[in-house]
Amino acid sequence: MNAVVGKIVGVDVGGTFTDLFYYDEDAARFRTAKVPSNRGDEATGFLEGLKTFGALAQLGSIVHGTTVGTNALLERKGARIGLITTRGFRDVLEMRRRDRRNTWGLWGDFVPVIDRDLRLEVGERTMADGTIREEINSDEVKEIARILLARGAEALAIVFINAYASPANELKALAAAREVWPNENIECSAQILPEIREFERTSTTALNAYLQPVVGSYLGKLNQALAQEKFSGKFHIVQSNGGVMSTATARRLPVRTALSGPAAGVIAAAAIAKAAGFPDVITGDLGGTSFDVSIVIDGETALAAQTTIDFGLVIRTPMIEITTIGAGGGSIARVDAGGLLQVGPESAGSRPGPVAYGQGNTRPTLTDANVVLGRINAERPIGGKLARLDVEAAKAAIAKHVAEPLALDPMQAAEAIVRVANGRMAGAIRLVSIERGHDPSRFAAVPFGGGGALHVGALIKDVGLKAALVPRYPGVTSALGCVIADIRHDQVQTVNLLLDQLDDTALDQRMVEEGEASRAVVEEAGLSVERIDILFGLDMHYVGQTHTVSVPLHVSLQNGTTGITASIVREAFERAYQASFSRLLPGVPAKIVNLRTAAVGRRPHFDLSALAPEASASLEKARLGSRPVWFDGGWHDTAIYARLDLPIGAVVHGPAILEQPDATTVIDPDLVARVDDFGNIIVERAV
Repeated sequence: MNAVVGKIVGVDVGGTFTDLFYYDEDAARFRTAKVPSNRGDEATGFLEGLKTFGALAQLGSIVHGTTVGTNALLERKGARIGLITTRGFRDVLEMRRRDRRNTWGLWGDFVPVIDRDLRLEVGERTMADGTIREEINSDEVKEIARILLARGAEALAIVFINAYASPANELKALAAAREVWPNENIECSAQILPEIREFERTSTTALNAYLQPVVGSYLGKLNQALAQEKFSGKFHIVQSNGGVMSTATARRLPVRTALSGPAAGVIAAAAIAKAAGFPDVITGDLGGTSFDVSIVIDGETALAAQTTIDFGLVIRTPMIEITTIGAGGGSIARVDAGGLLQVGPESAGSRPGPVAYGQGNTRPTLTDANVVLGRINAERPIGGKLARLDVEAAKAAIAKHVAEPLALDPMQAAEAIVRVANGRMAGAIRLVSIERGHDPSRFAAVPFGGGGALHVGALIKDVGLKAALVPRYPGVTSALGCVIADIRHDQVQTVNLLLDQLDDTALDQRMVEEGEASRAVVEEAGLSVERIDILFGLDMHYVGQTHTVSVPLHVSLQNGTTGITASIVREAFERAYQASFSRLLPGVPAKIVNLRTAAVGRRPHFDLSALAPEASASLEKARLGSRPVWFDGGWHDTAIYARLDLPIGAVVHGPAILEQPDATTVIDPDLVARVDDFGNIIVERAV
């Protein structure tokens, strides 16, 4: 049976649920699914979800957003790895940027991902101008590699000082090490991040090696399982920059998957909001384990050049800016030694899950609080695996662990859990908005994930947002993002050129080479695209400054040239610098530090109107009755609606609960909701 090219499935594997979005491009039909994740054996949930759409052999492509790399970094469960570096530089990972976790502590407590006895040195020296003072000795490299293998290293990173200026020694060392290294888990910094800044380059290369065996093994298992199911289509992975790459690239560059799952959700949320007329939004992905926040301005996601996954774990590769806190539906509520109520960051995950799931957990979670408050329908839990939720068990757990220590009744305690969690979510939103100079009243929230829409009222009122937009299928938004994400490949090269001495022809030639190389990676991915755009940018600063500004170049690669000139670069730099600092520094020479290139394969347009309610939808059909729900210290008789049966233009006044298979939306008593042309729920303050 041959794969059908137009049938694509997006799969987002989270800590609690695996979400899937199936789309038939030819027939413009879609389906969704949500199944429990199997922590530690994610491949099982992955396949179970795919099988809900029929035979895997009939699928044309699968695009996967994964948190395997993220979890491995956060939980320090990567591989045992070795580092070969220039003599005198084995402690770069430990020195970092002379920062420390506890600013005023006398002792540091950071442990690098590579033990010191696995960070070994060789004789070599590359100067900052790219000249080789001391060539590498291949026999010495082989001997060091054998020592690392004997000490248990499963992967190898090679990082030499100034290798960004000339990769010759690194590449020679890589070739020598490959002769004795028994697997493919080996890379050098010149092929990961050929960019100035020694710590960031070393950290990124080391973390790539740290993840190679973990992510490689995971993707290998998935590929094997798909092959057993006769799947012959294309299998791709979402990158942290919101683009898609092949599994072969992901296995070689797993560090680019560090924020894979959350990035897919931001891509979908941005597309949905822009189509609905909300170009400025703050996305909030509330899953079982975490709450991920990102800002979208004028329909464009914010890309950061680097991110810190955890203290000391710095990855320098383009990523969508996402702030993550440990506040998900499975976050455990507890009273600390000081008598304060805390929610998260510890999570019950999918196993055992919240107390209401009846799988052995005895400590209350945020989901348990929402169940006790009547906001989640205990008779129809999402995910489809549980017949009902145990409300009494959840209430008893809240009474024992929260209500009694705080001298509250169980209902007050449940509401307190929700309010503390809401406060943490609001803090994360303020971090990406108010603290960065953005007026929150300009923005709408886009809550998604399994639990985001439960807290829509708090996101509006606690932060001062103008509205909230709940996607048609909030629980599978990240899976939708996998389907609509473009194919993207980013690369960077340090050039270190003074603008006053710029050779237009030489820079143009370098840009053409970088552009063609990145285009080739996108073409090899094998997914259908309408076109491939080549985007260029520079990192620049005035001479004497340390940090750079990002300078987009509005030039295109056509007929073997970009047409770049020094005047184009100068105008672009001054425009970017003025926008960032509201002034220029006349008379001070400018310097180009890095050239950044991105190839973006634009996927066929996904018509979001395909998600809109059917013509047969009506308010009467959607109305399911009412039930008591706890708001602001008391019970309220609350209207219940089948959210997917609400017609376009329907208006629902709070208090109300909108239920659907993948999520629940709560409309507070002082809010009103309406259904737009795409089936989104727009929630605003009641007039």
